[in-house]
Amino acid sequence: MKNVTESAGKSQTSMKNNMELTATRNKPSPARPLVTKPSVEMQLAAVVSASVKQVKGNKTNGKKNADKLKEKKRKKDNRTQKLAKTEEVAAPTHFPYFLDDYCPPECACYGRVVQCSDKGVDRVPYGIPYNSRYVLLMNNHISSIQLDLLDEYVSLEFLVLSNNQLTDGAIEGAFEGIPALKRLYLDRNLLDSVPTDLPLSLEELRLDGNKVSVMSEAAWAQCPGLLVLSFSNNSLGNGSDSLPSSVLSPLTKLRTLNLDHNQLTSVPLGLPLSIKELYLRGNHIGQFRGGAFNGVSELMVLDLSANRLSNRGLLRDSLLNATHLESLNLEGNRLKQVPQYLPRSLKTLNLEGNLISSIRKTTLSSLKHLEHLGLARNKIFKVAPGAFKALLVLHQLDLCNNSLRQVPRELPQGLHSVVLTHNRIQSVPRDAFCWGDKSLSLSGLVRVQLEHNLIDMGKLDAQAFRCLRGFQVVHFY
Repeated sequence: MKNVTESAGKSQTSMKNNMELTATRNKPSPARPLVTKPSVEMQLAAVVSASVKQVKGNKTNGKKNADKLKEKKRKKDNRTQKLAKTEEVAAPTHFPYFLDDYCPPECACYGRVVQCSDKGVDRVPYGIPYNSRYVLLMNNHISSIQLDLLDEYVSLEFLVLSNNQLTDGAIEGAFEGIPALKRLYLDRNLLDSVPTDLPLSLEELRLDGNKVSVMSEAAWAQCPGLLVLSFSNNSLGNGSDSLPSSVLSPLTKLRTLNLDHNQLTSVPLGLPLSIKELYLRGNHIGQFRGGAFNGVSELMVLDLSANRLSNRGLLRDSLLNATHLESLNLEGNRLKQVPQYLPRSLKTLNLEGNLISSIRKTTLSSLKHLEHLGLARNKIFKVAPGAFKALLVLHQLDLCNNSLRQVPRELPQGLHSVVLTHNRIQSVPRDAFCWGDKSLSLSGLVRVQLEHNLIDMGKLDAQAFRCLRGFQVVHFY
């Protein structure tokens, strides 16, 4: 009877154990979030945040904590291989450790572009992936960059920090460790000088809208491959004559230099011969001395508008070495005559808003390649017959807002557009538009603007328009 009782007890115990085992096996595992990108990122964000805090306090303890976390993850049951691979976080080896597929909550990430602009942040957000190529942080309140924060960004090519509150001390040493950085925008900050620790890889630097008043040659020795340099709206010159001679000489590959709206009183000397575009608008320049380029320059575009240049300030050798110059802007200066000794390579010449009163016959005759000529807003009352005749490829001529009493004679036959509005024109000579051997053939003119003049339509000579394509070409009103 005892054996029977023991056997029954064992049987019940065995049955109970089997039921518990079955229940354990059939017990539903805890609900897991769907493996979607947002869910994974939220989990990774929490892990990264925890890891960063530990590492910041003590790198050794951080590694141990991370190892414990990794060991704990291995012991979890019923994890598929795919999910385990997705959620696995390797132990951090440096600070801070940011995952390639994580995006800081303050930013928006599009592939390898991280957009953190206009977010009101006061520092560079933690968590920007190390494989990022473009990081945009403009229009924030960033006043400093954490030391060595950017050193691990080995793929970073374009960094925008425009319109923040960065000062010289706040960025010291911040950029030298970025090995692939090509474009750096620091415009509209509070910088007083040029950073001296720029990366060797840099090709474009924008420092517009700061308070820079001086620069040294040493700053450029760090980035000799610079192609674009922009310094508009600063305080360069600051009462002195100009920049130190040859201060930009290390930049032997420089293509574009923008010095608009500074306080320069003369064109800088010893500029790199490689420069193709030079912008000096809105300075106090009254003199363009020879020696701006010590050798044949590659300069193609020169903007000297809104300065204080007079004819005496433009010397014979001012543009002597600019043999490739195609566009020259002298608008808004104090010129009383069309400058002499202009490069014959010119295609565009802007002389608007000066004090020019007359155009002599031979003044422009050497500019055989000129296509666009702006003479608006001067005091021109006299144009010698044939003054524009030699400009065979001239397409556009603007003489509006002057004091002309008649349409200039012998205008170029290749002209497409001529603007003569707001003058005192009373007559149109027969040889203004139609002259020479081709006077009976159709003119190339498609637009003649004569609005706001003193023309008496009843006294117009119809022969003056005989070569035009039709009266729709001429605009009187």
